[in-house]
Parts: sequence; C-alpha cells; structure tokens
Amino acid sequence: MNKNNKFDLDERTAKFGEGIIQFAKTIPQSPITLPLITQLVKTGTSVGANYSEADCAESKKDFEHKIGICKKESKETKHWLRMISKAAPECRDEVKELWKETHEFNLIFSSIIIKSRQK
Repeated sequence: MNKNNKFDLDERTAKFGEGIIQFAKTIPQSPITLPLITQLVKTGTSVGANYSEADCAESKKDFEHKIGICKKESKETKHWLRMISKAAPECRDEVKELWKETHEFNLIFSSIIIKSRQK
C-alpha cells in the first residue's frame, strides 16, 4: 500500500474488504469453515461500507454512531480471523496480516471517536 493511501481510510477500508474477499476464496471449505467464512466476509466488508456512511454523516451524532459501527465490525472481524486461524491452521500467515490491519482499524476508529467527543 502506498504511503498516501495509508491515511485515506475510504481507500484503505475498501482495499481491506477486497483483501478479505480474496482471502475467503482461499480458505479450505468444510462444515466448520463455511459459516466462519460467511461471517468474516460480512464483517470484513462492512468496515468500509460503514466508513463510507460515516464520511457522509448527517450530523456529529450520526458520524459517531457510524464510526462506532466501524469499530465494532473491525473488532468482530478480528474474532472471525482468530476462529479461521484455529479451523484452518494452514491460513495462519495470511490471517496474521489481515488481523494486524483490522487491529489498526480498531485503534484508529477508537481514536476518531475520542477526538470527535472532545470537540
């Protein structure tokens, strides 16, 4: 990712969602992994969708609410990545990279919420 895009959350969250989709296609499918994959794709792609909504918020309260959803979705994505790591240990290296990005999102969204409430 180029340095300028690292600070463009709209682009960064979209790229993350794309990465989740690509990763989901590589996970071995079984009765255990199929529901995990579904949940991962839902939460992992939701981060960017909710950030886009926050970017167009109608009020400060609406903005904080949408960013709060981004934070919750990124945290839930970390959970599903952990479960996939356990269910499909051969995916651990890619899980680790995606987990780091969603962890950063969680920290970023927490900071945005704190700063927004201070204004």
